[in-house]
Amino acid sequence: MTIGFAKYHGLGNDYLVIEESDVPDPAWVSGFARRICERHRGVGADGVLLARARPPGEPPAVRIVNPDGSFAEKSGNGLRIFARHLWESGAVGRGPFEIRLDRQAVTAEVLSEGRQVVVDMGRASFDAWEVPVRGMQGPVLRRSLEVGGEVLEFSAVTVGNPHCVVLGRATKARACRIGPLLERHSHFPNRTNVQLAEVLDRSRVRIEIWERGAGYTLASGSSSCAVAAVTTRLGLTDPEVEIEMPGGCLQIVVSDDFSLRMRGPVVKICSGELAAETLE
Repeated sequence: MTIGFAKYHGLGNDYLVIEESDVPDPAWVSGFARRICERHRGVGADGVLLARARPPGEPPAVRIVNPDGSFAEKSGNGLRIFARHLWESGAVGRGPFEIRLDRQAVTAEVLSEGRQVVVDMGRASFDAWEVPVRGMQGPVLRRSLEVGGEVLEFSAVTVGNPHCVVLGRATKARACRIGPLLERHSHFPNRTNVQLAEVLDRSRVRIEIWERGAGYTLASGSSSCAVAAVTTRLGLTDPEVEIEMPGGCLQIVVSDDFSLRMRGPVVKICSGELAAETLE
């Protein structure tokens, strides 16, 4: 048995696109993702995008699996990559099209011959019940939390998946130190993505990311949207924001109702087949 794949990256955040119908047993998916995302014994990736079989006329659908085998509700870079893959395979045309996730849907459009993709990421919410954040009520903005002997000011937001945004010094070392502590903090029953964010001016924010289920990450689309939503809500940035990450930059537009539009690049790396012995 072999399984075909295509590998892409969005600003260094890489994913494997695989047809879900090629995976012989749904119960095998988590272990399968852990194995092929491993960078020394697998293909190596920050996650797997499982293209789901749909009846004729139904929008394309995807399931997102983290490299630790857990499932993600949403991934901004993953959605851009999946949109590019759909366009490249001829499954969609040039105009905007819908992509279904497990419990939500987005609209995407492929531009510049596949090199740029725009995704309407939905509406951000800061409400503790929606994120969710345990032990808090109402908008979770500029709240305090003690982590690793340090009292942090944080804001929580969901853009379809949970995020914890900490304003201030953003370094890789700090993200790797407090990121895992925040990811699994008791306040976040579903775990959380973590962003350290430095506001550079009204239109630019620099961030470092600890991603739930993946660890330190060069770039993240949903994290960029989360940070833009928080800094706009706090009045620190204008509605059009460039988010700078170690992997590169994304452009985010925040609407009056906190709906989010993301634009950024996608690059195809390769395609191939997973050998049978890798799947044993």
